[in-house]
Amino acid sequence: ISLSLLKELGELLVDIHGQSDHLSLLNVHSHLGLLDRYASVESMLAAYRKTYQDLLGLRSELESLRAAQRDSEHRTEMLTFQAGEIEAAKLKPGEDEDLRKEGDRLANAESLANLAQQALIFLDEGTSESPASSDLIGQAVQSLGKLAQIDGTQKALAEQSVTLEETLSELARSLRNYIEAIEFNPKRLEEVEERIDLIRRLGRKYGGTIESTIAFSADARKQLETIATAAGRIGELETDETAALDTLSGQGLGLSQKRKETAELMSKSIETELDDLRMAAARFAVDFQTKPAADGIPLPDGTRVAFDGNGLDKVEFLVAPNPGEGLKPLVKIASGGETSRLMLALKNVLARADQVPTLIFDEIDQGIGGRVGGTVGEKLWHLGHAHQVFVITHLPQLAVFGDQHFQVQKVIEQNRTRTKVAKLTGELRTIELAQMLGEVTEGTIRSAHEIQQSAQTFKNGKKAPAI
Repeated sequence: ISLSLLKELGELLVDIHGQSDHLSLLNVHSHLGLLDRYASVESMLAAYRKTYQDLLGLRSELESLRAAQRDSEHRTEMLTFQAGEIEAAKLKPGEDEDLRKEGDRLANAESLANLAQQALIFLDEGTSESPASSDLIGQAVQSLGKLAQIDGTQKALAEQSVTLEETLSELARSLRNYIEAIEFNPKRLEEVEERIDLIRRLGRKYGGTIESTIAFSADARKQLETIATAAGRIGELETDETAALDTLSGQGLGLSQKRKETAELMSKSIETELDDLRMAAARFAVDFQTKPAADGIPLPDGTRVAFDGNGLDKVEFLVAPNPGEGLKPLVKIASGGETSRLMLALKNVLARADQVPTLIFDEIDQGIGGRVGGTVGEKLWHLGHAHQVFVITHLPQLAVFGDQHFQVQKVIEQNRTRTKVAKLTGELRTIELAQMLGEVTEGTIRSAHEIQQSAQTFKNGKKAPAI
């Protein structure tokens, strides 16, 4: 498959967040879907989309009818002429082939008559110089009849000669009938040639064959009928369109209300998560926008707004990471430790709404210390109950919360650089955590045991985290 398709599929399966990577939360187009899944508005959205599709169908038919009506006079004149021209010809399927055969016979009537007459002379009439074949065959029949009387074993031979004589006689009769039927009719030939020319001209204009030309005429009549009834049908469709817009308005406003209520709850939950991550002053909000449109959905105040298959709202997540900063689009926040914690808070709150199964956090510990690292570890462990979570980290307070721990090393073997991955358990994991804390000593080993015990105590007390 192409690289672009692989990327598109990958974004549905794996969400990567590093210090310079944009994950799905930085895609503004995904914000509305995340909010809707968080709000559990599936049934409301399905009902809205059903009405939306019905409206699109109505508008499509309306546009076709209005377009036909706009040039109806010219089109009616043209379609009437085309249908009339074809119908006046009274075409019949296969007629052109029959006419070609008749034309060949009429154009070659003299040659056909001469050839048939010559054959008849040889078969049945003869000339002063040569007897007819029928006379010679008759003599042969008489001779073979006498032969069979003498030699009874040759009776079949005599019978064959009789059959040959009868066949020859039948052939001669057929030739006389054919000669009598040959028509020397220049006027009929002219009529046939004109008819063939007419069929060809109609074919060039309307499809190439008699069958396609007849079908063109039928379609023209159907279009004329549509034009004739368009005015009445347009009135019906406009009434249906108004009703559909009113229904869609109610459904769209209901969706917007539910989204806005949910957005407030979600904002509070995310700010609570940020407080846990030592960003107590950070604020989060969901921005709702609508766009005026003359052909949009009518609102109770009389204005009309644009809409699509997802409703009336354009949604974007806003954040203010630090005090004194105004709310800004999520896509414009600076990268660093604050970004990492903000993304983690969002992921933790939106975990049940996010359908991407695998999340990868690369160096999420940048810009945060050990105390916050422990809190981040707790959040990631919670997140791991709704997704598969990979974390690349150098912070032991964070790594200790992983249910599995892998060490990745670069080594040089035989003048080649290789990457080795080893799963760490037991004492090996403790030593690795100690190395993350600093030089391996009794003190760092003891600290590694302590953070392991603290993490395990937390996990034991949080066996069923609410995501």
